[in-house]
Amino acid sequence: MADDDKSPQEWRELLSARFDYPEETKEGRRRQRRRARRAFRDSERRRTKEWIKRERRREPITAVGALLIVGALLLLGVLARIGPDWLSNRDETAAKPTPTPTAPAAPAPPPVSTSPTPSKSSSAAPDRGSADKVATEFVRRYLTRNPPKDEDHTAAVLRAEPWATSELVENLSNHSDPAFDKLVSRGGVSTVSTVKVKPPEKGLPVDSPLRVWRAVTAKVDVQGYTNYSEKTTLQIEVTKTDDGWRVSRILGA
Repeated sequence: MADDDKSPQEWRELLSARFDYPEETKEGRRRQRRRARRAFRDSERRRTKEWIKRERRREPITAVGALLIVGALLLLGVLARIGPDWLSNRDETAAKPTPTPTAPAAPAPPPVSTSPTPSKSSSAAPDRGSADKVATEFVRRYLTRNPPKDEDHTAAVLRAEPWATSELVENLSNHSDPAFDKLVSRGGVSTVSTVKVKPPEKGLPVDSPLRVWRAVTAKVDVQGYTNYSEKTTLQIEVTKTDDGWRVSRILGA
């Protein structure tokens, strides 16, 4: 079947095809491999979308288009025989104006020595000193999503990465997210207005100095085809690491 005869469903299947990652994306540490795979996916999507746009815009030349092209070629031939003189405003015999002498510039004043003013860092380091704070910040960023900009759910995972273990980030990035797909189907963009943290109900391990569980409830506001708000509760495991507390596991309520 020719490319021009493909149905919309076939174009969508082409865009959603699995990626065959190159060898360089399989080298390095986990974070380096993940970022290399994401960069490769983004590059392949852009290249495929541009190719599809070009293929779908291709149309056979019409009789009117052919006549216009022939007419343009004939006009260019006439202009070439007449010569470019009438297109140029140059006058070879015109006298060049005499430049007006200018006074020498005054010497510049010596530079004033000043001490540089220190500037604050544009982004402060994440606060991982409290398990409750870590659970709050992780959920707030993980549930804030903008599909038109994010393209897939991994963008939200990376925003929450400073408050999560590398194993959790790897696991979330390599699995689909039904909540993100639902948001896309409704043309929505989600933001988190409030987050509440409390100890979980029965059925989960008790807290220890190195591991705690928290029930985190977020109010998610969605703007899309219809605007609405919903509450999402996640059971969060937070683990003490060398650089503070980090979310290490998520269970849906």
